[in-house]
Amino acid sequence: MLRAMDWNIRSERRPQYIVITNTESMYYARRYADHAQYIENAAFSCCDGVGVVLAGRAQRVRVSRIYGSTLLWRACEFGALRGWKHFFYGGRPEVPKTLQQNLERLFPNMQTVGTYSPPFRAPSLEEDEQEVKMINDSGCDIVWVGLGLLKQERWIASHLGRIRAPWMVGVGAAFDYHAGTVARAPLWLQRAGFEWLHRLCHQPRMLVRNYRSFVFLSESLGCRTRRRESAPSTWPSP
Repeated sequence: MLRAMDWNIRSERRPQYIVITNTESMYYARRYADHAQYIENAAFSCCDGVGVVLAGRAQRVRVSRIYGSTLLWRACEFGALRGWKHFFYGGRPEVPKTLQQNLERLFPNMQTVGTYSPPFRAPSLEEDEQEVKMINDSGCDIVWVGLGLLKQERWIASHLGRIRAPWMVGVGAAFDYHAGTVARAPLWLQRAGFEWLHRLCHQPRMLVRNYRSFVFLSESLGCRTRRRESAPSTWPSP
């Protein structure tokens, strides 16, 4: 995948995006046609979490795991010697800059050409145009979007083609992990598939999100299907 990203950056520079898919994302994909289409149209879809792996096994499909935070890390490392230019869009005001500093400390040759923490509210049309111009003027190759599930996917979908960067990637909590503002689960807990439990203990608001994940997993393990024709066409509310 990294080599495919590099080829697009160096040649066509065709705007594409990568989706990080966890069980909650799949829960929405089963219920909302727009979100399902967003996943299906991605250049790459990366499985983030053991739940999607288990769901794949239930359907006799082998799924490999790659966390959004891992993809971000590997892309910064891989691109450091290839001149990739990164733009970080999202997170609380202090997060993108701290993220940049931490990653550039690890990868001294890495090029960050912009960071921006947008307001929590929806931007006006004028503000949105200014943001698009800022990102395009930076000459970035990859826009990393850390707005959280659904919000970042809608943002990428609505800006595909307007943002000239070859790649956009929604990585959610990866901003906080690499900025050090949210503690990551120990490696052994991640490998065991229980990172969700660690996040729940530290972030009780994750309870509702975990409920949606368990619903998707139970449906998948029970081989339940949902007809796409009956799914609403509009994006769900975040």
